[in-house]
Amino acid sequence: MSGILWFLVILVVLAVGIGLYAVSLYNGFARDRNMIQESWRQIDVELNRRYDLIPRLVETVRAYAAHERNTLEGVTRMRNQAAALAQQGGTAAQRAQAEEQLSAAVRNLIVSVEAYPQLQSNQNFLELQRELTDTEDRIAAGRRFYNANVRNYNTKIDSFPSNILAGMYHFEKATYFEVNDAEVRRAPDVNFGEISYRGDEQQGNAEPTNAQLNAAPQSSNDLPNPQGYQGQSYQAPAPGELNEQPQYQQQPPQQYQQQPPQQYQAPQPGQQYGQPQQYPQQGQGGQSSQGGQSNQGGYNPPQT
Repeated sequence: MSGILWFLVILVVLAVGIGLYAVSLYNGFARDRNMIQESWRQIDVELNRRYDLIPRLVETVRAYAAHERNTLEGVTRMRNQAAALAQQGGTAAQRAQAEEQLSAAVRNLIVSVEAYPQLQSNQNFLELQRELTDTEDRIAAGRRFYNANVRNYNTKIDSFPSNILAGMYHFEKATYFEVNDAEVRRAPDVNFGEISYRGDEQQGNAEPTNAQLNAAPQSSNDLPNPQGYQGQSYQAPAPGELNEQPQYQQQPPQQYQQQPPQQYQAPQPGQQYGQPQQYPQQGQGGQSSQGGQSNQGGYNPPQT
């Protein structure tokens, strides 16, 4: 009897645990679905704001660039289609495609008006362009937040055992708000300094012309002179002059080799070693020794 009672208790505990887990999963699905709807409302607010900015931008451009009629009409047509789809309650995939076409039309308009300097200096146009750029940034941030919630929600639907509960209560996968245009996904280029930077890169990668090849140095040792240095004082040595020493290196050896023979001579027979030559030459002792007189090796001072 006690064994059956324990078995029933275990079954009740398991049933309660499974029920609590199922309730937790259901609440998680409902919470994720509400987060997706809330994040989509944030995107929808920014999209409607852009719908209001585009007509004002078109009217401002029309006053300065009347020749861009086709571009202005294209922007207006894409804007009306996207706004109508939003009012009809289109799906995320349909609205993403419409917004992609509208973004491409607005980019073409911005590129076209770069040829009108007066429009570029108009304060109203600059303010509208800044507001449109800020709106585009908020749309991109809202799209990332929305897609993150969709990914979390769809992952739970595909995972076990939450997929069982999702099938029981008909929780379907949500659609991503994706932009397939490569121009929208890529990072924007900076216009200032772009020409000089890309020009330097292309110039560095281009092949040298015939004039550059003729002006190129003939030797690998010929390097370009820095700015401020004039290389006219240096001339390359001619063939056969490489082994010759400069003049300032030849003079010291000549003086060094010629002076010692002039100041020093070998001592005469009978003369003490180390005595200066001028004493026996100028004195009478040197003459008497040369004449045959005996000299005992002593020192004979010069006579006055």
